[in-house]
Amino acid sequence: MKIGFITPNFPFEKRVAILPQQVRESPNEIVIEYGFGTTMDIADTEYADAGAVVMSREDIFAQCDIIFSLKLIQPSDYDMIRKGQIIAGWTHPIGSGKEFMKTQAEPKELVMIDLDNIYPSVYYKGNAYKIPFIQPNFIRQNSVFAGRAAVLHALMSFGLWPDNNTRVAILSAGNVAQGAFETIAKWNPDIRMFYRKTMTEFYETISEYDIIINGIEVDSPTEHILTTEHLNQVKSNCLIIDAASDANGAIEGTHYVSLGNPLYKLGNATVYCVNNAPTVLYRNASKVISEAFAKVFYNQKIEPFLDLIK
Repeated sequence: MKIGFITPNFPFEKRVAILPQQVRESPNEIVIEYGFGTTMDIADTEYADAGAVVMSREDIFAQCDIIFSLKLIQPSDYDMIRKGQIIAGWTHPIGSGKEFMKTQAEPKELVMIDLDNIYPSVYYKGNAYKIPFIQPNFIRQNSVFAGRAAVLHALMSFGLWPDNNTRVAILSAGNVAQGAFETIAKWNPDIRMFYRKTMTEFYETISEYDIIINGIEVDSPTEHILTTEHLNQVKSNCLIIDAASDANGAIEGTHYVSLGNPLYKLGNATVYCVNNAPTVLYRNASKVISEAFAKVFYNQKIEPFLDLIK
C-alpha cells in the first residue's frame, strides 16, 4: 500500500506525523509532501534518504491509496479526495469530524481509519468497526502532552503565574489529567483532584478555585460535568482549562478555539478549549506520535484494517 503523508493545514498545527527513522522501518511505500518536516527542521532529502518518495500535495491525493493527515482534512483539500480513498489519522468521525463525514466520507464512500487513543475504529458507509488489534492507550503519551501543553499555554495566554495561594481543581486522573497535574504542580499551588464519584464534593466547593482543569471526556452531548449553572457559580475570572478538549461535552456551552486566540468568557469563567494543544510542544509530541503510530499502523500491513469492513 502507498501511504501519502500530507502536511496538516489545521490552524497552527506543527506536529509531524512520521519521522525519517520510522520511514526506514516501514514495509509500506511512504510518500511525503514537499516540506513535510519543515517545523522539525527535517529536509526533504532526509526523508528521501530514508526511503520515502517526495511529491506535491496534489500528486499525493491523485496517486496514493491512503491519505494520512494527522488532523482533520480541511475544505481546501476536499476537491482532491477521490471516491473510495482511505483517509487515516485523527479523523474524529463522531466528534469534530462530523461535518467531514457528512459532506465527504459518506458521499465519496471513503474508508476512514480513526486512530483514536481509546477507541481506534474504521468507519465505512455509516458503520463503525472497532480495530481489535490496536490496544487502547497505544499513544497515551500524546494525551499526557495534551495536559502539559494546555496548562502551559493557558497560563501564558491568561497572564498568570500561580503560587502556593492559587487554588486548583483537577477533574479526572486519566492521561490528560496526569500531564496537567505534573505541570501545574511545579508552581506548588493548592491542588485537589476530583473524580466522577466525588463530583458532589467538587460542586460544593466550586466557588473556591482560581483554576479548574478538566481531563474528562463524556460520551453523551447532554452528560455535562460542568453545566451553565456551575459556570455561573465559579469565582469571577476563574480560569477553566479544558485539557481534554471536549467542546460542549464535559463543560456545557464550550466551543473550540485556536492557539492564536485561545481564551473566551463563559459565565463567570475564562475558558481555554484548544483541540490541538500538544502542538505547543510539537518537538516532543512528534517523536511520540511517529513512534506510536509506526507500531500500530505505518509498519503494519493495511489489509487487516480493510478486512474489518468486508
